[in-house]
Amino acid sequence: MKASACHILVKTREEAEKLKAQLDKGADFAKLAKKHSMCPSGKKGGDLGEFKPGQMVKAFDNVVFKKPLLEVHGPVKTQFGFHLIKTLYRS
Repeated sequence: MKASACHILVKTREEAEKLKAQLDKGADFAKLAKKHSMCPSGKKGGDLGEFKPGQMVKAFDNVVFKKPLLEVHGPVKTQFGFHLIKTLYRS
């Protein structure tokens, strides 16, 4: 199994909640990722490309491989911070 996802990584749950509220109102995921994400993927609109189970930390995998596609999930806490995750596809 493989999946492709994009994410926004921030330091605090509060910041993630604020961004999620903007996304829920129709804000552009890629634009918010470019502006706010601490991950290098932010430059590409948060796009992480394609990966397999086990390549990301468990909490991240649980969202990408088990939750509904094309919805923004989170905040998801990992050792890196708080993520908002949108899974684009699974195959």
